[in-house]
Amino acid sequence: MLQKGPLHSRIVESFDDMSEQLQQASRHILEHPQEVALVSMRELSRNAGVQPSTMTRLAKFLGFAGYDDFREQHADVIRVGSEGFAARALQRDEGVTNGEGLAARMLQSLSAQIGSLCEPDTLSRLGTMAERLSSARKVYVLGLRSCHSVAWHFHYVMTLLGERTSHLDGPAGTSADALIRACADDILLAISISPYSLHTLELAEAAREKRVGILAITDSEVSPLVAIADHVVLFPTESQTFFHTLTPALAVSEVLCGLLATHDRAAALEELKRADRHLSAMNTYATSIPRRRI
Repeated sequence: MLQKGPLHSRIVESFDDMSEQLQQASRHILEHPQEVALVSMRELSRNAGVQPSTMTRLAKFLGFAGYDDFREQHADVIRVGSEGFAARALQRDEGVTNGEGLAARMLQSLSAQIGSLCEPDTLSRLGTMAERLSSARKVYVLGLRSCHSVAWHFHYVMTLLGERTSHLDGPAGTSADALIRACADDILLAISISPYSLHTLELAEAAREKRVGILAITDSEVSPLVAIADHVVLFPTESQTFFHTLTPALAVSEVLCGLLATHDRAAALEELKRADRHLSAMNTYATSIPRRRI
């Protein structure tokens, strides 16, 4: 995953005891440890959306005499390379105004983020999550706002393999109704990133109270979902532009679908044949623009 700063573990362990402002500053530092050494405290605070005094308070909360000592701990995380923060900072002269340069940086960044999912720990987590999903009686899939596309993609692919998933996306505020008959034999797969959807957290907690197993695909070790999830897969969201990227999350979804399809290949093949017959009978797809009937 993303490169960890030298105080990563200390921040994560102390996160729940922090005030809301300290948590906001900490979350930014966890995601961008290089910035602590590369930019001024004022700029770091602005990027994190907090006051400069919050950074000083965070440093003291973590046991440092002041911010300078805290910053010194991060000096060795700077690694100048093609994917590093420092390298990107040196390329701003052309990248901001050159559309092709921005497109190249975005695609390079996405490629590196997808590659980071191949780390042994993440691969192990994906395997464990797939095992839990395959053994569940029913899988409830939850992802709201920007994460809706990831949740829908997983649910759609899984409908081609059977009827074991339920997408918590009911109209007229009925999303939670699907959990009425949920039980300990079921799994909730929840996808969420910062800022975390309140309704996602509420539905996840409601499922947990029913003893439903919680699996989370999220962006940080301090995500609220981590505290209630049985298993977690983390993915990076940092983008070269103003919006978060969900490409790595979509990759996680596709990998899980692939692992589940290979769990019982014979059954998966029969379900896919059934889906093909239905889609063909419904004349769903075409290979050319149909002629207009006059």
